[in-house]
Amino acid sequence: MTSITDRKSLDSTEKDPHSPEKSEFDATVSVVESGEGDEALRLVGKERVQEFSEEYNKKLRRKLDLVIPTICAAVYFTQFLDKTSLNYASIMGLPIVGQHYNLVSLAFYLGFLIFEFPTVYIAQKLRAAKYLGGNIILWGIILMLHATTTSFGGFFALRFLLGMCESCVAPILILIISMFYKKDEQGTRVSWFYVMNGLTQVFGGFVAYGISFYSGNRIAPYKIVYLLLGGLAIIVGLVVIFFLPDSPVHARMLTKEERIAALERVRDDQGGTENKRLKKDQIFEALLDIRTWLIVLTTLLTSIPNGALSNFSNIIIKSFGYTSRQTLILSTPGGAVACITTLLCGWYSDRKNERMIPIVFALVPTIVGSAMLIGLNGKAGEKGALLFATYLIGTFGSALSSVYAYNASNTSGHTKKNTINAITLVSFALGNIIGTEIFQPKDAPAYIPGKIAIMVLLTVQLFVSFLLRWINLRLNEKKREALAEERARRGWTDADVQKERERHAFLDLTDKQNLFFIYTA
Repeated sequence: MTSITDRKSLDSTEKDPHSPEKSEFDATVSVVESGEGDEALRLVGKERVQEFSEEYNKKLRRKLDLVIPTICAAVYFTQFLDKTSLNYASIMGLPIVGQHYNLVSLAFYLGFLIFEFPTVYIAQKLRAAKYLGGNIILWGIILMLHATTTSFGGFFALRFLLGMCESCVAPILILIISMFYKKDEQGTRVSWFYVMNGLTQVFGGFVAYGISFYSGNRIAPYKIVYLLLGGLAIIVGLVVIFFLPDSPVHARMLTKEERIAALERVRDDQGGTENKRLKKDQIFEALLDIRTWLIVLTTLLTSIPNGALSNFSNIIIKSFGYTSRQTLILSTPGGAVACITTLLCGWYSDRKNERMIPIVFALVPTIVGSAMLIGLNGKAGEKGALLFATYLIGTFGSALSSVYAYNASNTSGHTKKNTINAITLVSFALGNIIGTEIFQPKDAPAYIPGKIAIMVLLTVQLFVSFLLRWINLRLNEKKREALAEERARRGWTDADVQKERERHAFLDLTDKQNLFFIYTA
């Protein structure tokens, strides 16, 4: 490590000799510099004061990888398992059936939808990881309470509260990943926790299969599922509170030098870290950004199928003629397919600096699988082909992982990040609410209208993905042109440009305000 001395202090008012006159560029910076920058400024200042070797940074990244993605994965594993517990309970004696089952499925996403914006802004004011841990413990208790009721009203209320508690998970995890990792590392790290969606399908299927052999009369099998999963959630919540860092500034697992190094690692990405002040201008910018609403659309198009399949996949497999016990085991390969797809898309996302192309890779097999389920319906001897089609459908889930990575890499400004993450998760909840209703009891057992809807929605999403990619590439062209103009006007050298880039990193500028921010396609 080499120190660089004689830098300007954070509160320096020295005038840049290359900046003889004020511009819109200067005005934006001066507003943000007036005490409104990131918390990171307290540690590293506006300009880079220390440089760290590549070997040091690799060692630091390995240290981060042992803790942050691991705990994030445990959280997501717990969340998805708890959220889909209803799917397992549905074929293990759950007393809620028919349209009541659809409504109980919907209740989770209704609570999720209503509480998403409040929970994101509460998390901004508090220590994010501690707030997350508290919510996990609370939902563990709520999940265990599912074993105490058999009524529709009781299940509806508990699922609603479960959705409220779980609504904070994805926004906080995305935010933490974006603070600790560079853009070309974020897609892979998001995939490392999102892969838990597939693993829970495998794990949950085997656990439910084992419980299905229970023949006692003292407690119903589905109640055992809720008690076990609730207890696991409480343990994970405690781990999060004590071990998951809120940001590089507050990472107790790191020395002061390592915290500085962690911040300097991400400085050039211009993504920033934390800012506890809620900024209305950043909220409005998020709402007026066309890319926000295209992300809403792409999330909706993914979440409607998710809402349907996460609650009805076992029912669909059972409709092929399998027993309940066989269904639990036969559902597990679909989870393995989802795991492999998520990891491959995450790896490709960072390797090629792409976010939208991996979504296309994830959608095509699902579209094919949906077509197979529709075309082979009712044909004798096609049981194996229908089962294979359900495994193909599992690939689409990794699309949302790429959306999360897209938000992490393409948004700056702490309030804007939180706003866009909240909007994304609101559309996720809304899509899942709609999804619980596309498999209607009257369409059982084939559910052909629902399968057609899935195929059409994901086909439309292909076009939305390409449009988002084109917009980001176009915005980067405009950024390069604007930077070239500013450089020519001020007579900046390459060193000057790098110095300005460093100064802007932790000023809590949005991606549109920051001339040096580069979008990931």
